[in-house]
Amino acid sequence: MAFGITRSELDQWKRQVKNGQIAFLTHYWIDKRFPGCNTVTKVGCSNITVLIEWGKQYGLKEEWIDWKENYPHFDLFGHYEYEIMEKEGHLDRLKRFK
Repeated sequence: MAFGITRSELDQWKRQVKNGQIAFLTHYWIDKRFPGCNTVTKVGCSNITVLIEWGKQYGLKEEWIDWKENYPHFDLFGHYEYEIMEKEGHLDRLKRFK
């Protein structure tokens, strides 16, 4: 379940993904399978080669790509989310939800 974002933020992320850009979308997220994780960051890009190469630099595997809704993306949470968002200069997105 995603919440804590605006329709405008979601639409912007979708546009960037469709345009072949690496796009970040962080929102509140609750999933009993991942206790202690309150957020998820979706990092998407419609150019699969670009997305795979982006993920490799952080040790993300191609098979971890989520193909839902025609917006291929990695779901980042837990230590992956924090470490990657820090390196990408997007910790402000996580702080928004803490």
